This record gives sequence, C-alpha cells and structure tokens, in this order.
Amino acid sequence: MSLTARQLALAMLDRQLLLERRHLDVAEAVRRVCALQAQAPASPYLALWNRVQDFAPEDLDAAFAQGRIVKATLMRITLHVVHAEDYEPYRAAMLSTLRASRLYDRRFAATGLSPTDADTLLPELAGFLERPRTGTQVEDEVTARHGEHAHRVWWALRTFAPVHHAPTGGPWSFTRPNTYRTSTAAPAATPQEADAGVQCLLLGYLRAFGPATTQDFARFTLLTRTAITKALHELGDQVVQVPGLGRAALFDLADAAVPADDTPAPPRLLPMWDSTLLAHAVPGRVMPPEYRPLVVRRNGDVLPCLLVDGQVVGVWRAADGGLELTAFRRLGKVAWQGLTEEAEKLSVLLADRDPAVYRRYGHWWDKGFPDVERTIVKG
Repeated sequence: MSLTARQLALAMLDRQLLLERRHLDVAEAVRRVCALQAQAPASPYLALWNRVQDFAPEDLDAAFAQGRIVKATLMRITLHVVHAEDYEPYRAAMLSTLRASRLYDRRFAATGLSPTDADTLLPELAGFLERPRTGTQVEDEVTARHGEHAHRVWWALRTFAPVHHAPTGGPWSFTRPNTYRTSTAAPAATPQEADAGVQCLLLGYLRAFGPATTQDFARFTLLTRTAITKALHELGDQVVQVPGLGRAALFDLADAAVPADDTPAPPRLLPMWDSTLLAHAVPGRVMPPEYRPLVVRRNGDVLPCLLVDGQVVGVWRAADGGLELTAFRRLGKVAWQGLTEEAEKLSVLLADRDPAVYRRYGHWWDKGFPDVERTIVKG
C-alpha cells in the first residue's frame, strides 16, 4: 500500500522529534535530526526547545563551548549546526559544491585569482585561526596581500575552508561580528572521502527526514543527481525503495518505520528557517501551498511558524512582552488552547534570554497578512 501524504508528513515529524519531545542530550538530539539551520543564532535553541524534553539553553551553550556540536557552512551553502563527529563527513560531501559556489562566482572571478591561488591561502588561514578571529581580522592579516580584493577572497574562503563559527557568548552563544576558528578537518577531500561523505549525509538525512525522493535530498543539500545516484547505489540494501503516491521514487532506511495516518501531531512554534520547512521539494511536507508565499519571503527568509495537527497554519513573533500568534485561517478552541500553552512556555524561556527574539525581521509583519485570527500570549 502506498504511503499517504499525511504519513509522509508524520514520518518526518516523528523523526524530527516533533510528535513527542524526547529526553535526549542536546548533542545527540542534533545528530538525530541531522542538522539545524542556524543563520539566526536563536534558531538552534528554539528548534531544540520544540524537540527535547526539559530543554535547558545552558546545555546547548555548553555543547557549543565544548565543541561537541559545531556551526559551519554546509548544506545549501548555509549555516548549520551539526554534531562534531558529523562535521567532517558532511563537509567532505559538500566540499565540491561549496567550492564551486564561490570560486566560480563572478565576485571571486573579479579578483583575478584562480582556485589554486585560493587553495594556497588555506594553510596560512588555518594557522591564523588557531584562535578565534573576526572576519575583519582575517581580511586584515591573512589576505592583506590582495589589497582591495581581500573582502572577496575571505568571502570565498570562509565558505569552503575547514572553519567553524566560534561561540562568543550572548543569549544564543553567537553574536556579531561573526568569529571563526580552524577545524581539524583536512582542507581537501579525496574522491573516496567525498563519496563516503555523501553516503553518510544521505543516511543521516533519511534518518531525520525520510522517506524521501532524490529530488528532496538534492533540495536539502544542493548536491548533484550524479553524486546522489552513486551514493544510493553504493549504500546497497541499507536504503530501500518504498511505495508512494507520486511519480518520483521514494527511498528510506531499510529498518525505518512510518506512523499510522491517525497519529496525532501536537501544536508547535517552530523557529525561523526550521529544517522541516526546507528538507523536501517545494512546497514541503507540512506547508500548505497557499501559505508558502506568506511564510517564505522573496529574499529567502522563512518566518517562525505555527504548526497545528502537523501543518503550518500561521506565524509567530515576539511582541508586547510576549508572543503574537497569527493564524492564516480560523482555528478551533482546542487548537488555540494548544498553541497558547506552547507560547506561554516559550515566552518564559525567551524572557530569560532574549524577549525580542528575531526583532530584525519584524518588517515582514508590517506588510500584513490576509484575513486572520491574532492573539498575544504572555508567560
């Protein structure tokens, strides 16, 4: 029997720890969900608050400080938080994509430098970043020889060089300006390491977001069809094809389970850029197509979302000492009660850390939403 659209959504929510919060160490939780998107420093914290029972932000602070999890540019050429042991294979998988996105971009080409020139800077960069440095310091000290091109050289290097973002304190461990330090990963990856990395990343992806198509995995990573097809072949019977309603083949881990259609999905307040909204081909598993233009803005910002019964129904933001919840359609009393209870708990966490979280994105609300229900919740 073919898996239904609801079963696919429930499978992802279950694997993303969003059907039930789990008692997990924060580093293990990050590994279970593959990766957490992290352009906004608050987002990994709020993502884990939605997923981990009795989540304590201090535990995530410590995991960053101890290097048990790391923040770096990886999938989709975007900042992600991953388990420290997964960083090296995930970077090996993504390295050719990361390099191509920068070294063959017109902004780097305008410097007159070649990819080989950029590679010769990597040992010097690694030495300079043995202790944390800001991007400005790197430009001044490491790429000063390139004068007016220093900024573009560092723009390229920070994307594909083996560097992490270094925690600097503050409510969410990372503050501006961004600070960087070198990692233990090798600057280059052999073809064998790259292939093994793609296989590792594909297994992690299916464990966290499956069942899925090759198009889904390509969207999550920006890897090529050739690399994905090769990984599927080399993984053999670790990955199996499962029946689905669409025309594209669905793949999953051989021992994975999928929840029944009638499994309930609790309300959640997802952070900006939550991975559940970015892990599958558009519009995704939990996003009604008509709401996508409201949630995903033209510049790529993905607003903090309300989930009811496993589907996006609106957005939320910090406002008036609490949280403002905006629904795109009429919700019942039970749905509002569940969302309100979640919002009250999140307000308490934010009050101790950053009551105005995501304040810089408030302009999207100024543009207005369609005929909606709206309420303010305080902890």
